[in-house]
Amino acid sequence: MVAEISANIRQILENIAARAARAGRDASEIKLLAVTKKVDDNRILEALAAGITILGENYVQEALRKQALLEKWEKPVEWHMIGHLQTRKAALAVRFFDMIHSLDRMELAVELNKRAQATGRTIKVLIEVNSGGEATKSGVSPEQAPDLAKSAASLKNLSLQGLMTIPPPFDEPERARPYFARLRELKEEIAALRIPGVQMKELSMGMTADYLIAIDEGATIVRIGRGIFGERK
Repeated sequence: MVAEISANIRQILENIAARAARAGRDASEIKLLAVTKKVDDNRILEALAAGITILGENYVQEALRKQALLEKWEKPVEWHMIGHLQTRKAALAVRFFDMIHSLDRMELAVELNKRAQATGRTIKVLIEVNSGGEATKSGVSPEQAPDLAKSAASLKNLSLQGLMTIPPPFDEPERARPYFARLRELKEEIAALRIPGVQMKELSMGMTADYLIAIDEGATIVRIGRGIFGERK
């Protein structure tokens, strides 16, 4: 099993490097985030041993449990919150995550800022954009994202780093391309506003089925779960 996970990671990194070169990009710009939702602790340790340095969790409580169990891992590991975040979980999220990918409302931004200020830290965040306008998904519309960026920028303990999206599910990965392209364009639009404190350097987009298309369109963080760990139980 260790060999399987290691081989999967090695193959994904090779794919990232090849696709980046094809797109005229530097592969070092693209970070591999391992999605650990419902993944056993031992398998997470195997991924870390194979070189993974960023772990993404969908639920705060599951992340906290795993962090406690993985304390024996001595190398630096970043924990990213990639699922919908309830406002009442903001205090825990600020304490334990290095980046939050799912900022989707000003109420949450204010609470994250307050909790970050109380702990004396600045929390990195990405605005989640519901690029497909799906009722079942969180995130602001592309049209609302600039206003949220402007408002969140006034909060001194938030560091807005970029955008995140999950396109509608497609059988053919190529069909996700317009949604990734739109997020890249939106990042450029917000960057052009030159909002003080807003960096717009990260695009978190692309998962196991479509991460190569996302790389074509400028992804800087790809979120891979099944491609590393196999099908979830």
